[in-house]
Amino acid sequence: MNYQAARDLLFLLPPELSHDVSLRSISLAERLGVSSLLGASSVSAPVRAMGLTFANAVGLAAGLDKDGRCIDGLGALGFGALEIGTVTPVPQAGKSKPRLFRLPRHEALINRMGFNNAGVRALLARVHGARFEGVLGINIGKNLATPAEAAVDDYVSGLRAVYPVASYITINISSPNTPGLRDLQGLDALRRLLHALKESRESLIGAHGRSVPLVVKMAPDLTADAIGELCGELLAFDIDGVICGNTTLNRFGVVGDPVADEAGGLSGAPLFAHANAALRATVAAVGTRMTVIGVGGINSAEDAAEKVRLGADLVQLYTGFIYHGPELIGDAARAIAGLNVPA
Repeated sequence: MNYQAARDLLFLLPPELSHDVSLRSISLAERLGVSSLLGASSVSAPVRAMGLTFANAVGLAAGLDKDGRCIDGLGALGFGALEIGTVTPVPQAGKSKPRLFRLPRHEALINRMGFNNAGVRALLARVHGARFEGVLGINIGKNLATPAEAAVDDYVSGLRAVYPVASYITINISSPNTPGLRDLQGLDALRRLLHALKESRESLIGAHGRSVPLVVKMAPDLTADAIGELCGELLAFDIDGVICGNTTLNRFGVVGDPVADEAGGLSGAPLFAHANAALRATVAAVGTRMTVIGVGGINSAEDAAEKVRLGADLVQLYTGFIYHGPELIGDAARAIAGLNVPA
C-alpha cells in the first residue's frame, strides 16, 4: 500500500476527522488480519527497561489514542509498546474546535486539544476488552476544572484507577494546553505530587502484589538547570522513568507558516534539535539510574537511532508516524537494534 497516497487523501479531510478515520481504518485492518497491507512489520529486538520487556525500542506516544479505542489495531503495526491517554478522572470535551493544525511543508502539527477524553472509566472498559498482550502504558492527567491546589487528587485518583491494568503509568505534567499544568514541574509542587504518588503506589503494591513503574513526562522547554533539578527530584522519589519530552510552545523553523501563530504545542520535525538538547540534559542528570524515553521530531529511522545514541533507552513516535506511516515503526526499530550489533 502506498502510504503517501493514502495520507494525501486523508489530508483532504479536517485534521480531527482524518485522525478518527485513520484510527477506525487501523482497527478494521487488524480485525480483518490485513495490517501488513498498511506497512506493518513485526521487529523482534527486545529491550529490558523498568522491569518490563519491550518487544522493540519504538513505542507509540500518548495523545494519538487518548481513549484506548484502537489498542489492538495499533498493537498490530509493530510498536514495541503503546501509551494511551492522556486520560483524566472524569470526561471532558477539551478546547473548542478547530484545535489541531497541520504544517505539511514542515512535517509538523500544532495542537491545543486540552486533554479531550471520555474519562478513565471508558478507557478501562476498552483496555479490558482489548486482546493486545504487549507493554501498555497509560498516561494520566488532571481535569481542566480541577483547581491547582487539588491537582494532586486527580493524579492519585488516576493512578489508583489504571494501576491494575497498566504496564507502566505516565504522569503528564508537561502539556501546554491545560492552564497551570506545567507549574507542576516547579520543585515545591513537584515534591508534593511525587510524595502523594509514591505513598499511593506503596499501598497499591500491597493490594495488587506488583509494582507498576511510574514515569514522568516533562516539557522540552525547560532549561538545562531546570531539567537537572527536576530529574534530581525524580531520582529522590524513586520514579522509574522520564519521557523527554512533550510538544513545544516555541515555533522553531515554522515562522511564516499560515498556521504558525495558532496557540498550542508544536510537534514534528522542527522539534527534533530542541528535544535532543533537552534529552542530552536529561541523560546528563540521570545517567543509567533511570529509564529515559526520547520523544520529539522523529521522522526517520536515523532520527530514532540518534535519540538512542544520545542516551535514550526507548523512543516514541507520534507526528512522524502520521506523516510517514507504519513503515517508520519497523525501520526505526531495526535502526536502533543495529546500533547494538557488533561491527
